[in-house]
Amino acid sequence: MTQPVPMTELWRGPLLESLHLGHAVICDDSGQIVQCWGDPSAIIYPRSSAKMIQGLPLITSGAAAKYGLNSEHLALACASHSGAHIHTDRVTAWLDHLNLSEHDLRCGPQEPQDMAARDGLILADDTPCQIHNNCSGKHCGFLTVAQHMGAGPEYLEIDHPVQQACLSAVEETTGEASPAYGIDGCSAPNFATSLVGLARSMAWFASAADRSDRASDAAQQLTAAMIKHPELVAGESRACTELMLAMEGRAAIKTGAEAVFIAIIPEKRMGVALKITDGTTRAAECAIASILAHLGVLEAEHPATRKFMNAIQYSRRGLECGIIKPAPGFPG
Repeated sequence: MTQPVPMTELWRGPLLESLHLGHAVICDDSGQIVQCWGDPSAIIYPRSSAKMIQGLPLITSGAAAKYGLNSEHLALACASHSGAHIHTDRVTAWLDHLNLSEHDLRCGPQEPQDMAARDGLILADDTPCQIHNNCSGKHCGFLTVAQHMGAGPEYLEIDHPVQQACLSAVEETTGEASPAYGIDGCSAPNFATSLVGLARSMAWFASAADRSDRASDAAQQLTAAMIKHPELVAGESRACTELMLAMEGRAAIKTGAEAVFIAIIPEKRMGVALKITDGTTRAAECAIASILAHLGVLEAEHPATRKFMNAIQYSRRGLECGIIKPAPGFPG
C-alpha cells in the first residue's frame, strides 16, 4: 500500500466533519518493520521530531562532558519548548555558561506559546527574543558543539561542521542517505528521510542499552533526559509532556511541525514514526496516542490520553459538540 490511510476523524453531531490521512511505521531493534500503515517509504521532513538525532553530536563530540552538561541541558536540546520561564531561564543560564548571549543564537525570535510568559512580555511592554524560540535549546546544543570544535559562529550553514555532524547522525541512525534538506522554522537544515528510516532511527535509540559504543551511550542519555524531564521537552498542556507523564517513563515521544510524531519505546526495543499528510497537529496527536495505546505503553482511558484521543469537543459555552477519535481499523 502506497497511499495514506485514514487515521483520525472529527465528528460533529451525526456527521464526519473532517478526516485526516497519514502514514505510520513501527520498527524493531533490527530495523525491520513490525507494522505499518500507508507508505513506509514516503519521504518526509522529520522537522523537530529529529531533535534527539541532532543532539547526538553534542555528546559524541565530547562537548557535553567538556561543558558539564546535565540531563536538563540534554532535554532542552531535544525540546520544542513553550517559552515558559522554566525553559527560558535555563536557556539563558546555558548561554551564560558558554560566555555567549542571545545574539549568538541563529533561531530567530518567537512569541512564547506559554500564556503566562506571553502575558508577562505584554505587561512589560517587551518583545520576544530568540531565547523564547521553541528551538533555542537545540541551538544552544549547536553552539556548544561549535565552540567545542573551535568552528565558526554561523553554525546553521550546511557545510558547517555542526550540520555535517548532524547529517552523519541522521544517515547513520536511519540507515539511509538523506535525499535532500530543507530549512526548518528555526532556520536550521532539516534532513529528509523516509518514514521507515525515521522509525528505524527511533528503534536504534530504543535499543541503545543493548550496545556499548559511544553513539549508543549518547542515545541512552538523550532518551533518559527526555523521559526524566517531560516538562522541558514541551510544556504544560502539550501532548509530548502530558503523554510522557502518563506513560511514567515507558517511552519518549516528540512532535514535529506539519504533523510528524515519533516514539522511542525502550522496553519493547521499538521505534515509531508517523506523518499526517495534511499537516494537522490534532490528528498527529490522536494518531500517536492511538499507536501507543495499541502497543500497551499508554492507557487509553488515562485523563491525559483522553485529551488527545477520543477527545470530546466542546462549544465555547461548554456544550458537547463533537469528538476527535481514531479512524475505524486504526491502528488495529
